[in-house]
Amino acid sequence: MRNPLALAVAALALSACTQVKPGHVGVRVDNLGSNAGVENTALGVGYYWTVFSQMIYSYPIFTQTYNWTASHNEGAATDEAFHFQSKEGLSMAADVAVSVHVDPSKAPILFQKYRTDMDGIIAGPVRNAVRDAIVRRASTYGVEEIYGPKKAELATLSEGDVRAFFAPFGLVIERLYLTSNIELPDQVRNQIEGKIAAEQNALKEQANVAVIQARAQQQIAQAQGDATATNLQGAALRANPEVLKLRAIEKWDGHLPQVTSGATPFINLGGEAK
Repeated sequence: MRNPLALAVAALALSACTQVKPGHVGVRVDNLGSNAGVENTALGVGYYWTVFSQMIYSYPIFTQTYNWTASHNEGAATDEAFHFQSKEGLSMAADVAVSVHVDPSKAPILFQKYRTDMDGIIAGPVRNAVRDAIVRRASTYGVEEIYGPKKAELATLSEGDVRAFFAPFGLVIERLYLTSNIELPDQVRNQIEGKIAAEQNALKEQANVAVIQARAQQQIAQAQGDATATNLQGAALRANPEVLKLRAIEKWDGHLPQVTSGATPFINLGGEAK
């Protein structure tokens, strides 16, 4: 007859206690027996006993950001930047980052799809999907668009493609970023930057011309206004000559000049005496 205590010790030896940590969700996998496979219900935070034929995989349900960069000081020690081409076939590269989290209710589906942990999913399926999306989208843009005004649009469209691809499997793509300047061959970059500088100078010259034209128009308008005022004033004086005499009287200080040529100011302004 078998010793119950020995059996209990043997069972404990073949079992283990696994923790699902806060911020994570667990997926239990049975490798033997009639129930072999992935359990459909995700495991919440806590400790779980598993026998030798069971394993618990843990996925983060909080946001994590992963970077693929050419720099050896960030991420991997190798160049992980993404390389792609414009519609002209010009090669370029950029650093990329992606922010993700796992939908707790779909964690078993995620494991059934990829059969690996989070690091494996990011390094394999996610990287491949991001690369494919960027390569496909970039091929529809010109190099000047990618290097300039369409860079953000390229990232946004690629993000949407990757998000839609992983949504059924419970991996939520929050953001996709192009985290560096677009790397181009030196000759191409110099040409684009030269063109941009020329366009900026042209805009500056147009602005200067507009200012000069505005000032000239202002001066013309002022001169026209002055001429009109002078003409109106002359017409008024011609129609009313007595106004000139009245203005002279208003400005006279009441003193007669010491030296005259025979004329006495204002004496005869009222007309000849009878």
